[in-house]
Amino acid sequence: MERLTLRDLMLATDGRLRNVDAADAIFDRISIDSRDIHRGDIFWALKGENHDGHDFIEEAIEQQARLCVVSARQAHALSGPLLIVEEPLTALGHFANWYRGQIDTLVIGVTGSVGKTTTRELIYSALSSQFQGIRSRSNFNNLIGLPLSLLGLESHHEFAVIEMGASEIGDIRALCELAQPEVGVITAIGPAHLRTFGGIDAVIQTKGELLEQLPSTGFAILPGDDMVLRQMADRAPCPVIFVGEGDDNQIRASRVEVHAKSLRFRCEGENFTIPVTGRHCLSNALCAIAIGLEIGVQPHLLAAGLANFTPVPGRCGVLQIGSWTVIDDTYNASPLAVAAACRLLKEFVVPRIGQRLLILGDMRELGATAVLEHEQIGHLAAQLRLDRLLVCGVHANDVARGAEQSGMKPHQIVAATDAETLIAILDCWLQPDDVLLVKGSRMTRMERVIDWLKDRALRETEQHRFCA
Repeated sequence: MERLTLRDLMLATDGRLRNVDAADAIFDRISIDSRDIHRGDIFWALKGENHDGHDFIEEAIEQQARLCVVSARQAHALSGPLLIVEEPLTALGHFANWYRGQIDTLVIGVTGSVGKTTTRELIYSALSSQFQGIRSRSNFNNLIGLPLSLLGLESHHEFAVIEMGASEIGDIRALCELAQPEVGVITAIGPAHLRTFGGIDAVIQTKGELLEQLPSTGFAILPGDDMVLRQMADRAPCPVIFVGEGDDNQIRASRVEVHAKSLRFRCEGENFTIPVTGRHCLSNALCAIAIGLEIGVQPHLLAAGLANFTPVPGRCGVLQIGSWTVIDDTYNASPLAVAAACRLLKEFVVPRIGQRLLILGDMRELGATAVLEHEQIGHLAAQLRLDRLLVCGVHANDVARGAEQSGMKPHQIVAATDAETLIAILDCWLQPDDVLLVKGSRMTRMERVIDWLKDRALRETEQHRFCA
């Protein structure tokens, strides 16, 4: 963040200063966590599901916060230097929007049902070969995280890649009003957050809000091999660039090769080798390339930038744990993402391969479609002829039922209510050189399986050393 005065903050938020000696005092950082306050920071008191920032005002002041931004409804009971606003979360958005207007930076908005974070990181890697920029921190893609990401901008930044999440109609529009993106990317559309969206039509409507909010001077990037996305292009008031493998895309990939730890293809006369796992990452990479080409980055520089891409933890990272090859895709799960993971496991090739084991936790927030979507994953696992299927959670039996209906034998399947039971069966089934893919929604904490595998490999190594 650039250096600002408290007067700037007051004007941007329509707030009122209290117990502040100098309105011209300078700050260059805000925090919503009282444990993360540095001397001179602004502490923004937000109310969350479990905690209210107003309860930590005293702690923030003890940590030498310059000022605390608080709600007018609670200000009467608070002391110390304050900026009193009507509602702190709304004020945070107003401040971020005002700040974004002070800096001339190309803002790129990225949304979609799956692949947002990977695409965000690919775009950042591609453009960093020539420009300086930032991208959203972690999974900061909502009305709290997006403003915090925007406030990370500084005057020397030439681009910002901003991730945008949604759980109901209007969410993307609201985020666009804050960030004012000039470039928009929609990665994919599929059933996700249906408990709040209510149906796939609402997902399509909401993700397309990004296109509608782009200026006529901007541009949009869409995977053109996806007919749902191609049909959304008319919602953009600006040029739309399609990417994919089909002839009707402006930016095309050819000679595609999927390797254990890399994706290779040719595009715009240049060979690309990107350290990602799975063919499903191709359209994400092409979106990054298309943006780079449109703003003047040469193909060889884009190739160099993407070659330095660092995969996001928990998103199809390939780990060697003992003799086992483990594809760690534990960060989250939706039907589109799990289906892609199943195909990745089937196509995955290493020099020595034993069984292919698919290990799944529940896909959450699917509403009335949850049973059907889980059954469909079971059908797919069987159709791909995977060797073992281990599922746990509320919908484990739904996945197992789908797999059996499509021909997978009962002795190949375990459906458990919890991860501990699943791990106990996995302990019996594991063989040397197996390939395992582990995935589930964030709340299922399927990374516990990865941790157990590491512990078992360590025990086996120690046992072998003792016996030797």
